Amino acid sequence: MEKAKLEMVVGVFVLVGILCLGYLAVKLGKLELVGGNVYEVEAQFNTASGLKSGSTVEIAGVEVGRVRGIVLKEDRAMVKLAVNNTVKLYTDTIASIKTRGIIGEKFLNLSPGGGGDPLKPGDTIRDTESGLDLEELVSQYVHGKVN
Repeated sequence: MEKAKLEMVVGVFVLVGILCLGYLAVKLGKLELVGGNVYEVEAQFNTASGLKSGSTVEIAGVEVGRVRGIVLKEDRAMVKLAVNNTVKLYTDTIASIKTRGIIGEKFLNLSPGGGGDPLKPGDTIRDTESGLDLEELVSQYVHGKVN
């Protein structure tokens, strides 16, 4: 009887530990198991070089969402964004791919307008600016093609 009680306590302790580890993994990994408080919009870019699924979406340096995925649509990169419900975007929003520092990670910066109609889930941001390709600039400089 004493051995069964000890095994039960150890089993409960291990189960609680596994649940705590799972919770921390989800929170620290910023994963969303169920939809969350977000809505999805899309943006088309000439190139999404360096941008990855899971990259941050920011407004004025504040994280407001994440990149959900990047696919090729015709000859352009279609980027799906998951934006917090508390953030209102409008049809005149500008999406730009930016870099943290000189060779840092890429993120998506939004400059919300305010003069257009509100974007609904599934709408597309029309005004976009692709990121600066540092390798291409260096290549142009080396080969003497800089204007």
